[in-house]
Amino acid sequence: MDKKGFFTVTGFLGGGSLDVMTRSLNKIWVWLLLTALATSHARAAEYKKTAGPFEVGVFKAAWQDTNRTRELPVKIYYPNTNGLFPVIIFSHGLGGSRDGYEYVGRHWASHGYVCVHLQHAGSDDGVWRGKAGGMAGMRAAAADPRNAIARPVDVTFALDQLAKLAVEPGPLEKHLDTNRIGMAGHSFGANTTLTTVGQRFGVAEYKYQEPRIKAAIAMSAPVPRLNAERSYDRITVPVYHLTGTKDDSPIGDTKPEQRRFPFDHITGADQYLLILAGGDHMVFSGRSGLLGLRSKDAVFHELILMSTTAFWDAHLKGDAAAKQWIEDGGFKSALGEEGTFEIKRRQ
Repeated sequence: MDKKGFFTVTGFLGGGSLDVMTRSLNKIWVWLLLTALATSHARAAEYKKTAGPFEVGVFKAAWQDTNRTRELPVKIYYPNTNGLFPVIIFSHGLGGSRDGYEYVGRHWASHGYVCVHLQHAGSDDGVWRGKAGGMAGMRAAAADPRNAIARPVDVTFALDQLAKLAVEPGPLEKHLDTNRIGMAGHSFGANTTLTTVGQRFGVAEYKYQEPRIKAAIAMSAPVPRLNAERSYDRITVPVYHLTGTKDDSPIGDTKPEQRRFPFDHITGADQYLLILAGGDHMVFSGRSGLLGLRSKDAVFHELILMSTTAFWDAHLKGDAAAKQWIEDGGFKSALGEEGTFEIKRRQ
């Protein structure tokens, strides 16, 4: 200590020099910076994998489409708070119902989306529940073109109903941002999703397109049997495709390696593709208690929730940070060895 009571640089360093101290401080700052970056990267690798900040409200309804003499049961998950939120329509797989896929609907709602799960008569659980030979009923429903045609019309009818609910007294009043709508579905529901945004199918190349949908997620989409290469030329919205290396069809003939076909052939908008290593067809459903969970399901579900939420945030909320995370390595870091992730730009 000098006469004024202060440590000298030399004394403070135990006989060292100012240059030594500078190098030491530089090392400390580098270490702190790397630690901060590592912490930030770790946080970025876990994008919204847990429930979000909003309490989730849930209600069911059965809407009557008098023009088609058809009932459309729905289950709606919504942020139970004031605010205007984007809308996601969800279409179940063959033999499913509005009660399925709760893990995605509840998660997305907790992060600020109104999720409307439809139940499609003719291809829902009514084709097998309480009936002998349920698989025969499932196959008949899948082969009936009336179901494939009715489902996209269900979506349009649901959107019309939501437009009314947005301005009527009730839990969704002033909650629905009908200018920001996405659609998702699994298996037959993925086919419904792609058909609703423009996919052609069938001998007559049936066409449908709902312009209110701005982005889509297709889980385990089947491949059209006819004119497959030209089936997607009308799709102009970004689509996130999800599948797995064991994603065989319980009913139908789409093989795991064919699940990437829509991703490879849609050129009118940016496309994203996740292939889970070892993921099968039912992992995207959340699985039922009857089927049980498999060892990798929890990991796969976290990856599904993180990446789909980031996709919606990027394309329905215009969130630049979410877009950067999913496109610039954040999701790939989280994915690790659990699968592969690809992006294809609009051509």
